[in-house]
Amino acid sequence: MLRLIACLTALVCGVSGALAQSGKLEPKNVLVIANKAMADSVEVAEHYLGKRKVPWENLLLLDLPTGEDISRKDYNEKILKPVREALQGRKEQIRVLLTVYGVPLRVGGQEPTAEEKTQLDKIRPQIEALKKEIPELEKKKSEPAVAEKIKAALEKLARLQVEEGKYIHPESHACVDSELMLLWVDGYPLKRFLPNEMNWRFPVAKRNKKHHYLMTARLDGPSKEVAKRLVDDAVAVEEAGGLRGKAYFDARGIAYSPEKKGESGTGYEGYDQSYRDAAAVVQQAGLDTVLDDKPELFKPESCPDAALYSGWYSLANYIPACKLNRGAVAWHLASYEAATLRDPKSKVWCVGLLKDGAAVTLGPVAEPYTVGFPKPEEFFGFLLTGEETVVEVYAKTALLVSWMTVFVGDPLYNPYGASKPGVRKFVHPSPKGVRNIFDSAADDF
Repeated sequence: MLRLIACLTALVCGVSGALAQSGKLEPKNVLVIANKAMADSVEVAEHYLGKRKVPWENLLLLDLPTGEDISRKDYNEKILKPVREALQGRKEQIRVLLTVYGVPLRVGGQEPTAEEKTQLDKIRPQIEALKKEIPELEKKKSEPAVAEKIKAALEKLARLQVEEGKYIHPESHACVDSELMLLWVDGYPLKRFLPNEMNWRFPVAKRNKKHHYLMTARLDGPSKEVAKRLVDDAVAVEEAGGLRGKAYFDARGIAYSPEKKGESGTGYEGYDQSYRDAAAVVQQAGLDTVLDDKPELFKPESCPDAALYSGWYSLANYIPACKLNRGAVAWHLASYEAATLRDPKSKVWCVGLLKDGAAVTLGPVAEPYTVGFPKPEEFFGFLLTGEETVVEVYAKTALLVSWMTVFVGDPLYNPYGASKPGVRKFVHPSPKGVRNIFDSAADDF
């Protein structure tokens, strides 16, 4: 296990300036975005404004599709443009964009331009011809010179497929909320992910002073009642003196060697170690903590009195292991666990956790890779300080933007604001590995 060496008090001081804006997050700093084409969406938004006393002028009603997907063209015209227009003159005031039930969850990929379509029309017939030619050559591979023809055909096919990839913009789709974090950044490339400059580890020297980032959160779930409950639970827990209960972490027993060549801490081994570190972080902060470091997951109904949960890897197969306390923060690391938030029959983890009472969760709307998730020990370590709200914790621990992960919960919720169990504890491991991903990715931004 990584040595726990950093006093969190010093750590918090050391990340000042990592976020685009600082100071206590207040209701006036939140813009609530709802879909005026769906009455339930407006109802959830108005419920939030009333509960958190957010100014009514901070409600933005947009005319949007009622499904969970929106095209890139419609995103640009129906979300990006009107949100920017609504915030003219309030750029410094609004720090959080809160989308609610009824706002599309996922934005589609970038469409090829007319010129790119012309190139594709030239390339694709060649690709199809080679795909037919190669199997026929394989049937004759024992004949003289055929092996060389197969090799040449495969090399040509690979070149053409690489060229095709330049024009079809693969992996340019993303979570709507993750794109909105870059609301004020112009002309960024839609190719996979981009580094999150709000992350506490992002090198100060590489931060672009022209990049003004926003935090994002979402009130959503398999019904409008679930979406409204997220803020109801948050307020109730804060009024009762904070979140109480045990912490459960489900690692897999995968060995981690930080000295291994090429090890960045962002692969399977690094994230499994992060779960063990998270358990140490939370336990040292004084919470009753359970760590399962075996390949098997927690069994159903085996985790009572749960305030915190995180584990992996049960793909789109929710296991109701935890009896979640009111206000619980719970998420599961696996692909596609937020592919939907609204389908009550879905087996993805975000839906299951929300139905079972989680007040905060997060997950990917499509394939995120492990690096699409915060490192668990960082997320829960900062959460336990009680110094910041849940959305601030997510913003400073998310590694990527313009990518797949959605953060679900009341952005103003601070479950440990009253107790601050982690402030004076040694609750954070030595920061190894992750920074190199920023060093490489930031150069392309």
